Amino acid sequence: MMTKQLFPLALGGLAIGTTEFVIMGLLPDVSNSLNISIPVAGHLISAYAFGVVVGAPILVALSAKFPPKYILIALMILFTIFNAFSIIAPDYNTLLMSRFFSGLPHGAFFGVATVVASKLAQKGKAAQAIASIFTGLTLAILIMVPIVTFLGHHLHWRYAFGVVSILGLLTILFLHLCLPHLKPLRSVSFKEELEFFKTIKAWHILTIVSIGFGGLFAWFSYIAPLLIHVSGFDIADVSYMMVVAGAGMVVGNIAGGYLADKKDPVIAAIILLFLMVIALLLVFFFSENKIIAIILTFICGALAMSIGSPINMIMLKSAKHSEMLGAAFIQAAFNVANSLGALFGGIPLLFGLAFNYPALVGAAMALFGVILCLVFYKRYER
Repeated sequence: MMTKQLFPLALGGLAIGTTEFVIMGLLPDVSNSLNISIPVAGHLISAYAFGVVVGAPILVALSAKFPPKYILIALMILFTIFNAFSIIAPDYNTLLMSRFFSGLPHGAFFGVATVVASKLAQKGKAAQAIASIFTGLTLAILIMVPIVTFLGHHLHWRYAFGVVSILGLLTILFLHLCLPHLKPLRSVSFKEELEFFKTIKAWHILTIVSIGFGGLFAWFSYIAPLLIHVSGFDIADVSYMMVVAGAGMVVGNIAGGYLADKKDPVIAAIILLFLMVIALLLVFFFSENKIIAIILTFICGALAMSIGSPINMIMLKSAKHSEMLGAAFIQAAFNVANSLGALFGGIPLLFGLAFNYPALVGAAMALFGVILCLVFYKRYER
C-alpha cells in the first residue's frame, strides 16, 4: 500500500517512532549521565506521552481549517525544533520539559495523517493505507531505534536526538515535494465535531486504548533493564533485541491492517488484546530464559503494532464528521497508555521487585482492555 503520496507520512512516522521509543533503550545511559534512578528516568517517557495527550486535540482544533499538507509541515517543524532542544538540555528537569514539548505535535500529526491516508486509499483498503503510515513507526523500531541506541550507548545519548532532528528535516522536505494538495478536512464546525466526544461511546473507545494498550507499555517501557537484569543480556545486546521487537512490529502492523479490512475491527481488537495478555504473562514467567525472551520480544512487538489499525478503524467508523479529531484523540489515548504503562509498570520496581513484574502489571491492564472491548461489542456492534 506504500505510494509516493503516503511515503512522507511514513517518513514522519519514522521520525516520531524513533524519538518515542529510543529513550526506552537508553534509560540506563540517561540514568547514569544525569545521576537519577531508572524509575525516575522513566518519567521522561511519561512526559513525552503527556505532551501528546495535550497537543493532539489542541493543535488539531487550531489547524483543522487549513489544508492538511500545510498542517503536517507545520507540525513537523515544531517536532524538529523541540527535539533539537533535547540535544542541549543541561539537566533532568530541562530534558523533561523538552520531552513534553517534543510530544505536542505527535498526536496531531498522526491524527491528520490517518485521515489523509484513508482519503487517498483504494476502496476497501483504508486500514491497510493507515497501516502504511505506521510502517515508518515499525521501521523506527526495526532499524532506527537499534542504530540510534547503539550510537547512544557508545558515544552519548544526546546523539539520538540529533538523528531525530535530521529525520524531522527530511520529513518536512518530502511533505513539501510528495504530498498532494487536499482541501481542508473539517466538514463541520469545531463545536459540531466535539458533539461525538460528549457521548459514552467515544470515551469507551479511548478507554480501551488507554488501559488495554497500556499493558504493552508496562512491558516495553522497561525492556532494557528487563533484558539486562532478568534475561542476562549485556547492555550492548539491547540494541539487537530492539531489532527483534521491531521485526515483530513490522509483521504485526501489516497483519493488523489486513485483519481490520477483512474482519470486524472490534473482533480483531478483542483477539489481539487477549493474545497480548497471554504473551505478557509468558514474559513474566519465562524471561529468565534467553531463547524464550527473544521469542517473546518478537511476539509482543507484533501484538503491539497489530492493534493500531483496528482501533483507528473503530474510531473512524464511529466518529462521523469528526474523523480527524477522533484520530487525534486516538493518538492521545495511545500515549495515555504509554504514560500509564510506564507509571503503573514502575510501581513494582519502587518496592524493589524484579524487572519482570512490569509485564505482570501489563497483563492485568490488557485483560481489562479485553473486557472493555467485549462490553463495546455487545453494546454497539451486535
